[in-house]
Order: sequence, then structure tokens, then C-alpha cells
Amino acid sequence: MRYKMIFSDIDGTLLNSNHEITPGTKEAVQLLKQKGVPFVLVSARMPVGILPLLEELGMNEPLVCFSGALVLGAAGQNGSREVLHTKAMEPQDVKGIYALISNKFSDISFSAYNKDHWFVLSLDDEWVIQEQEITGTDAQPFNFNHDTPPFIHKLLCMGHPEAIASLETELKIRYPEITIYKSKPTYLEVMASHVLKSSAIDILTRAYGVTREEIIAFGDNYNDIDMLQFAGLGVAMGNAPDEVKAAADVITSSNDEDGLKAVLEMYFI
Repeated sequence: MRYKMIFSDIDGTLLNSNHEITPGTKEAVQLLKQKGVPFVLVSARMPVGILPLLEELGMNEPLVCFSGALVLGAAGQNGSREVLHTKAMEPQDVKGIYALISNKFSDISFSAYNKDHWFVLSLDDEWVIQEQEITGTDAQPFNFNHDTPPFIHKLLCMGHPEAIASLETELKIRYPEITIYKSKPTYLEVMASHVLKSSAIDILTRAYGVTREEIIAFGDNYNDIDMLQFAGLGVAMGNAPDEVKAAADVITSSNDEDGLKAVLEMYFI
């Protein structure tokens, strides 16, 4: 089968451990452009954390943000992007989760995102500083005690693995309908109900007239499992946890060994 569309996670997949696109991976992705095969980035990041990577790759494809809570179309002539899909959290859920963390998990860093802003309690938070360095995204201080920011697509809770695991367990009991997952042992991501990378991918494949059997998806973590299972060919990176590898059709080498490049060359050269 000739695959017609590629979807890729960013951190731990497209990027190596230094949060860079290697020359080899960039060359392989640009080969797809020459062949007319769309390469779509699918990430928990907000748009401004993804767009510089598209620019680096010389591409203007659609992008999936907040693990599927926001889907933006391809860039138009003026650079603008149509919102193809958006799903925000209920304000009462944002308030309730903030209250729980404030009262019971005060050692966990709490922040919230919408399309254009990343709201944090403090710019001096070491977790916030670390995330800023990784994504190149600016944070904005916000007093969650007084108000809730508008149209929140995602909450990000950062902390030590034991605290994050405990918070995950409690949130899943209190909020069984919303989407909760660890993107890595120290990061817990929270979105509205039924937000999935695979649902966002389904929107884009329909728009492009491509079937799920004709796509390849790359990922390395728990929030990638559903899209690996959705794709005709689901590829887990060599650095992925065993549970993620078990959900994939193929396991490639790690993000530090150009694992994405190896698979693209296998099918497109």
C-alpha cells in the first residue's frame, strides 16, 4: 500500500533529546513534501509552540494542538489558519481541579492553556521555566483564585512522578468523563471529554480524502496510543514505554537515532 499522509508527535518523536530536529530527520520530512505527502504535527503543545517547527521544516500543513482539542488548517496566503475543530474544558472543571491541587497537591505546578495564551501561577516556578525552555513558549501570570481564564483547552500539571501518579488517580475518580493522561512521568495533561489525537486525525484525513489505512502515525508516549492504533501503520519510537510499543504495528529506533527518518525512508525512497 502507498501511504498518503503522515502524522507525527513532536517531543520524543520528531525532536531528539536536545529538543532539536536532526538534519537527517529534516531531510526525510522534506522528501515527503517533494512527493506531495502531507506531514502533520500532532502535539500537546499550543500553536505557538508548534509553528516554529513547521517553519523550520519549510511546511505549512495543518496542525493538531493540545492533543486534539484544537485543530488548525493549513496556512493561507496571509499566514492565517482556519480553526477546523475546537473543544474547551468546562469552567467548573478548571476551577475544581485548581482547587483540588491548591488544597491537596500544593507541590504540583498548575497551569492552563487556550489557543493564544499559557496561564501560570508564577513565572518563577522551576517547572514553568523548564517548559518554557523546551517549547519556546511565553507564560502569562494569572490569579486563579479570583477568576478562570476563558476557553481553556488544556491544563498542565507538572511535578515529581509520585505526586503526578497520585493526582492522576484522584482526578480520574473525581472527573471520569474528562481526558486525563501522563505525557511523561512528570507531566499530567487534562482536557475536555473525548479529546483524542485520533479524533483530530480523523477530521484531517476526511478533509484530505485519505482513509485511515493510508496513514502512518509516529509517537512515543501514552497520549499517542490511540493515534498509533487508529493509523494504518502505527510506529512507536525506540524510546517509548513498553505499553506504547505494544500498541504499535512497528517499533523504530529512538528519537536520538533518527527513528522517524528510518521509517520514512523505508516507505518513500
